Amino acid sequence: MKEDLERQIEALDFKPDRLLLSFHGMPQRTLTLGDPYHCNCQKTARLLGEAMGRPVDIAFQSRFGRAKWLEPATDVVLRGYPAGGVRTVAIAAPGFSADCLETLEELGIRGREDFLAAGGTHFARLDCLNDGDTGMRMVEALVRRELAGWMEST
Repeated sequence: MKEDLERQIEALDFKPDRLLLSFHGMPQRTLTLGDPYHCNCQKTARLLGEAMGRPVDIAFQSRFGRAKWLEPATDVVLRGYPAGGVRTVAIAAPGFSADCLETLEELGIRGREDFLAAGGTHFARLDCLNDGDTGMRMVEALVRRELAGWMEST
């Protein structure tokens, strides 16, 4: 993931003030009941930030219904960045192995609109892992590890 995101960031025509990782949201109740998802997201961001040598923020997208959802919400973070001095941002969705309507529309279109309307100057939605060789090698390694013993090695 580090290699894939660094490749994409280096290809931008601006240097992002912040890298935001947006994970799919879920009701706060799941965390309260002991589900490790929130902790796994936090750990992913911490380890990625350490590996990249840069601060990495985290947010959660796709809230719906009346339940309280994990926070901070991606749209709220993006709208708040410019007031805090963050004028350029790159956003990635590491929980998604492939780009989909949520990453393309929710992050890439509405996220961009929210950030720029709040005073941001440069926005980049980084591609999910399906869009490059590095990401696909990682997905293959994970699948092979998890299927070990269930399939013959090639």
